[in-house]
Amino acid sequence: MQARLDGRNAIITGGSAGIGKAIAKNFLTSGANVAIVARRRDVLDAAKAEIEAEGKKAGNIGKVIALSADIRRDDECTGVIDNIIAEFGKIDVLVNNAGTSQRGAFLDVSDEVWQDDLDLKLFSAIRLSRLVIPGMRERKWGRIINVLNLGAKAPNAGGAPTAVSRAAGMALTKVLANENAGFNILVNGLLVGRIRSDQWEKRHAADPRGLTLEEWYADAAQGLNIGRFGTAEEFANLATFLASDAGSYINGTAINVDGGSSPVV
Repeated sequence: MQARLDGRNAIITGGSAGIGKAIAKNFLTSGANVAIVARRRDVLDAAKAEIEAEGKKAGNIGKVIALSADIRRDDECTGVIDNIIAEFGKIDVLVNNAGTSQRGAFLDVSDEVWQDDLDLKLFSAIRLSRLVIPGMRERKWGRIINVLNLGAKAPNAGGAPTAVSRAAGMALTKVLANENAGFNILVNGLLVGRIRSDQWEKRHAADPRGLTLEEWYADAAQGLNIGRFGTAEEFANLATFLASDAGSYINGTAINVDGGSSPVV
């Protein structure tokens, strides 16, 4: 069975760049209508045009909408869902992808930083899931994908608060999977390993060695058993599979998307 999403409607938070944008492109070319959510209007508009162009190239006639919102706020989460339902009629797939890599030594992380990280990565997923699940239950079909990272399973020193937020997201994934499986709502987590992204490119830009981007990625990939970083498109392929009927017996998992480099499973 092909991983098709014909007739499905999806929301992707953090959908204006990187992994989120790649997922949106893949969903659209697989037949879905797509809503991308982020804070910056200019970046959203550029991403929307790029995603639509990808869909047209693939002969897809699905719709893309771009919504500017701060999903750390409960009222803006509600507004996003209301707008999407007004446009599409229903929501079948939720991808909780919003977040940045907020890292620091535990004693250096303030309450304000902790709260901001939890609001963005955990509470937004809680609120959006709470808003979409009733409709999914009524229709007996739904998919929720929580984009996490490897620190959710194996946190390193200096990984607060992200590792804690992501570990909580993994627990949320399992709770939602157990409570909603009987309604044909499947909930899974995808744990990001070394995937090419804007965050890695910022590290390249700050590197004083003068390496080209490709040289920098090759150097940073030393020690990875697959020998390279993954791409956002490769990550999106798995997300699309899980969002489709092809992934109909996968539920409550937390899958490492890391090329096999992590010692944890």
